[in-house]
Amino acid sequence: MISTRFAPARLLKASLASATALTLIFCQAASAEPMWLQIEANPSLAEGQQAAREWAATLPNVSGFAMTTGMYAIAIGPFDTREAADAQRVLLRGERVIPSDSYITDGSRYGQQYWPVGAQLTLTAPTAPTLAPPAEPAPQVVPPAEIQTEAQTEAPAALAPALPDESPAEARASERALTTQQRMDLQVALAWQGFYTSGIDGAFGAGTRRSMAAWQGANGYEETGILTTAQRAELIDAVSVERAALGLETVRDDAAGIEIDLPLGLVKFDHYNAPFATYAPANDSGVQVLLISQSGDQARLFGLYDILQTLEIVPLEGPRERNRNGFSLTGTNDEITSHTEVKLQGGLIKGFTLVYPTAKADQMGRVLATMKDSFKAVGKTAMDDTLGQPLGVEKADLLSGLDVRRPVFDRSGFYIDAQGAVLTASAGLDQCSRVTVDNAEANIALNDPVGMAVLTPKAALAPAMIAAFQTGMPRKDADIAAAGFSYGGALSSPVVSFGQFSAPEGLEGEASQARLAMRTRAGDAGGPVLDATGGVIGLILPQAEEGFPAQILPDDLSLALQSPAMAPALAAAGYAPAAAEVAGALAPEDLSEIARAITVHVSCWK
Repeated sequence: MISTRFAPARLLKASLASATALTLIFCQAASAEPMWLQIEANPSLAEGQQAAREWAATLPNVSGFAMTTGMYAIAIGPFDTREAADAQRVLLRGERVIPSDSYITDGSRYGQQYWPVGAQLTLTAPTAPTLAPPAEPAPQVVPPAEIQTEAQTEAPAALAPALPDESPAEARASERALTTQQRMDLQVALAWQGFYTSGIDGAFGAGTRRSMAAWQGANGYEETGILTTAQRAELIDAVSVERAALGLETVRDDAAGIEIDLPLGLVKFDHYNAPFATYAPANDSGVQVLLISQSGDQARLFGLYDILQTLEIVPLEGPRERNRNGFSLTGTNDEITSHTEVKLQGGLIKGFTLVYPTAKADQMGRVLATMKDSFKAVGKTAMDDTLGQPLGVEKADLLSGLDVRRPVFDRSGFYIDAQGAVLTASAGLDQCSRVTVDNAEANIALNDPVGMAVLTPKAALAPAMIAAFQTGMPRKDADIAAAGFSYGGALSSPVVSFGQFSAPEGLEGEASQARLAMRTRAGDAGGPVLDATGGVIGLILPQAEEGFPAQILPDDLSLALQSPAMAPALAAAGYAPAAAEVAGALAPEDLSEIARAITVHVSCWK
């Protein structure tokens, strides 16, 4: 039953009109099985005491009991028969003295009596009623831990099933009086407890009936599929108590242009740092919420998708889905779980991330469902890009103060077949527990001693272009180009460098290597070296870098693994490279376009 407080003036007027009826009905012979008319339930002892005090000022025989459900009930009685209690209910409801969802109960869910203060639990009806309000001694606060009866200490299976407060016909009749909103509230409550998964429409079809029957079975009731008045109240009460504990409230953030229900008992607003509004954990909950809001197009949406996967709050394991208008990210490990929902509409990118301890998955799953259902983009603007951070600060570096998952090292690679296989340098890959190609998970399919490795994507990739290998080396001082992610993930596309071919051998005469007169960086390792026609003549070898041995070369000298030296091993492993066509020299811009199309970003992760 939802806690409802009637206005004292109206209550007094109505109760005076009912005083005679109350006197007659309460003056009944004692019975071994008393019945009670429950009129209200509250989530806390303090609220229950206050409500009982107000009811007792105008109604006789008001009692308060701690319920086995954790609520604090207020009831009138006891009555010696159900008929007597029902007659009183009809009278008081007809005069609008008590709430319309008041119901008859045998008190089997009542524990310790907390009102009147100092009273003992009454199991039989009194022989003489007291119409005057009871004496009101100083309030005594009873800690909830002390409110426990013998029945509550037994295993749930040992509890006797509660008597039905209405027949199925009566339950259906009372159900017909519900408003559409009340029906929707019941569906929301059933969904909150995991019994209902369909739309919230207020229509009690087969799906709603099945969920009601499932709820009844889980709570020890006969599975009729029609909730009685008391059962509806119990369901709503239980959900109300849990939602109140979570502090679920509708929050409208005008800076972000987002309206959403948030668990404000678990999180509190902390700061803006575009594109995020951060709600930090409250009360050591371990829960965090990010509201996401920025203007942009599909490219920016996809960039956000890639960036979020580098955050520590997004664990690596979990389903990910992206389409042209949005994405969802779920990451989970033994410690935390996070879920992100983002949509692109009308040039605005808006969404949210919920992060919580994995141990709270059941409860937070209900919070997540509420956030999804309530999320609404409002207004026609996104968060100001400069909100919460100084002008000129790069978001790639700052990333709104969130901890970013850093790779052990970044390097480059290039596509060698239509299925998305990537060729890269092999040095250091043995220390990677995880490898990504353009942020997509990949397997190490080949790690060859000559110094090359082949990575195959776990999910299919569609290369824009595939590298074609030259069968020989260019002449000395011929123009060449190399492509690579020189600065790791700082740039979204590879850098193309130009230089000259120095010699078809390594520094110690290695026939499989070539010397290049050009400057490269650590992130370029694994990237392609192209001749003037766009054919691949080699793969850039790593320079000195922590974690694997290499040589420190002069700034204007780089080493590459020759294409002819790689081709036999690739063919033997099933990755026969395509041969470059005989063609003339390309313009630098055309050569750059080929280099960028075949080059990918490779990351090694612990």
